Amino acid sequence: MTLGERQGDEKNDSKYCGVETEFNDDMPQLLSVNIHGGFDFVVAPLMDPAYRPSLLLSSNGGSGVLPFAGSDLVLSPSQWSRHVVGKISSWLDLDSEDEMLRRDSEITLKQEIAWASHLSLQACLLPAPKGVTCANYARCVNQILQNLSNMQLWLRIPLEKSDDDDDDDGNRSPNSMGEEHRDSWEMWNSFRTLGEHHSQLSVAFDVLSSLPSVNSLARWFGEPVRAAIINSNSFLTNARGYPCLSKRHQNLVTEIFNNSIQIVISGQQMQNLPTGTSGTNSHNSNNQSEGVEGMQRHPLRSYLDYIAYLYQKMDPLPEQERFELGYRDYLQSPLQPLMDNLEAQTYETFEKDTTKYIQYQRAVAKALLDRVPDENASTITTVLMVVGAGRGPLVRASLQAAEETGRKLRVYAVEKNPNAIVTLHSLLKIEGWEKIVTIVSSDMRCWDAPEKADILVSELLGSFGDNELSPECLDGAQRFLKEDGISIPSSYTSFFQPVTASKLYNDIKSHKDLVHFETAYVVKLHRVARLTSPQPVFTFNHPEDSTKKSNDRYKKLRFEIPTDTGSALVHGFAGYFDSVLYKDVHLGIEPSTATPNMFSWFPIFFPLRTPICVQPGIPLEVHIWRCCGTSKVWYEWGVTSPSSSPIHNCNGRSYWVGL
Repeated sequence: MTLGERQGDEKNDSKYCGVETEFNDDMPQLLSVNIHGGFDFVVAPLMDPAYRPSLLLSSNGGSGVLPFAGSDLVLSPSQWSRHVVGKISSWLDLDSEDEMLRRDSEITLKQEIAWASHLSLQACLLPAPKGVTCANYARCVNQILQNLSNMQLWLRIPLEKSDDDDDDDGNRSPNSMGEEHRDSWEMWNSFRTLGEHHSQLSVAFDVLSSLPSVNSLARWFGEPVRAAIINSNSFLTNARGYPCLSKRHQNLVTEIFNNSIQIVISGQQMQNLPTGTSGTNSHNSNNQSEGVEGMQRHPLRSYLDYIAYLYQKMDPLPEQERFELGYRDYLQSPLQPLMDNLEAQTYETFEKDTTKYIQYQRAVAKALLDRVPDENASTITTVLMVVGAGRGPLVRASLQAAEETGRKLRVYAVEKNPNAIVTLHSLLKIEGWEKIVTIVSSDMRCWDAPEKADILVSELLGSFGDNELSPECLDGAQRFLKEDGISIPSSYTSFFQPVTASKLYNDIKSHKDLVHFETAYVVKLHRVARLTSPQPVFTFNHPEDSTKKSNDRYKKLRFEIPTDTGSALVHGFAGYFDSVLYKDVHLGIEPSTATPNMFSWFPIFFPLRTPICVQPGIPLEVHIWRCCGTSKVWYEWGVTSPSSSPIHNCNGRSYWVGL
């Protein structure tokens, strides 16, 4: 029984809720009780916790049957796969100084995961590392992962970080890396680094009664978190005697749902539920908590009902988010608008973005009002050129702005794509624009205009502002703009932001080559942690006063990650842009000023070949170059602090935009 349905997000895995159980050698009974109790799956031990290989070896020479929780025949293959997550024995300590315990742990770990693989389980929950070091544990898990087919291994990590790691001067205290300083993220980072960032190794974090800071929690959502285990002792009791969560815990659970992380409830019933009730949680309007007739109500059902209540009260996904669902964390190569002609489907997608064209219409309207006084509105005709007209949406927006302001226009629609020219000619006849619009089939950089323009309108911006060669194109087109002419957009600025993006890193790493790590990707960022605020990089203004000014750029950025975040891993940098279309009309995707309900641009992602670990209080220094050649434009980027990375994409060897 799922937690419920969220409109627009029906494929979200977080609607399935599990329960952590004790060992039971009657797996059919264990599964029946918990499934009928309302849970979707169990996290159950596969091996008798009393089992030790060394004891079995000494008692019968090692020939006994391993004490698993029933044979593979007691459940159907689909039941094992859909409803059981294997819980690896919690006594394991693969880094123990006791050699017998260490050897027993190694043997048992391999036996249990081999059994889970035989059962075709989708995942196994590994116990948290016991001590400060976890090298042998990570080594053994990495060995197993090399030969594991599709099963995920969830490493259990307590969600904790001490907040007293710094003294009043911001300095790390001498014993801060000892027992008094505990940041479980560092344990995870050490483990996954030793395991080579394997894509089948993920996190199941334990949500405790006390939570770290908001910034510290936020970095986890860029990590491969698959499950959140909430113990019953993390719940409070409401006025009616039912379990509930603190406001901070509720906010965390909402983020868990938004990131498709599955919740697992563990522990014992802590609340004494009111007597004389049916056991229905007062929060749950669906009354799902009634047990199956003849069966005792599940002791953790009230906790499940509360989690379901939180899921069901979430707002439906906005229409834009529903449209973008399939693009989440999906790497796409940026467009090459000068080298390639866009296809009809690409044009159609961009043309549906009404918000963008409303902003353009507002900008053109303001420019027309500034250009032509009211008393001259009927006598002066403004020359407006749309460079890169595509299939005509900017032409339409400009004509609507003229109608709205009562100004007269003469429009030139300049487009290099011969296929789009066919559409433009058809549109001309359908809309009756023949006397107003002249269609020009030419590259704007080569066209000899019959007259100069009052207003030059373009939509050549990329996700990073200048990455689709807007500066080069508009430099070429500027020669047919009057000296006092207006360019829309008039300026644009790119932005850079360090992010944790484990999924994106692993997707790039799977290609096993240098080229993919030196390519910037357009991507709808979802499972990422934005570690600090974006900073501006390159700004271009149009019209450009100096015709000899180079479009090469270089910028050094210094990021300070909030100290309460703790350590974090930087997998790369998110890029955005913000543009001024005209005066106060702007358009952009930089998060703090992003234009609402616009989907024409996703952010761009610049990966790092080797992720950089940033410690609290240590700045992250990044360098980025925009380089121009005779036939291409490219970016180079690298990190110099806290450690140095190679300069990525030297001479545009892996990624460039063709002129």
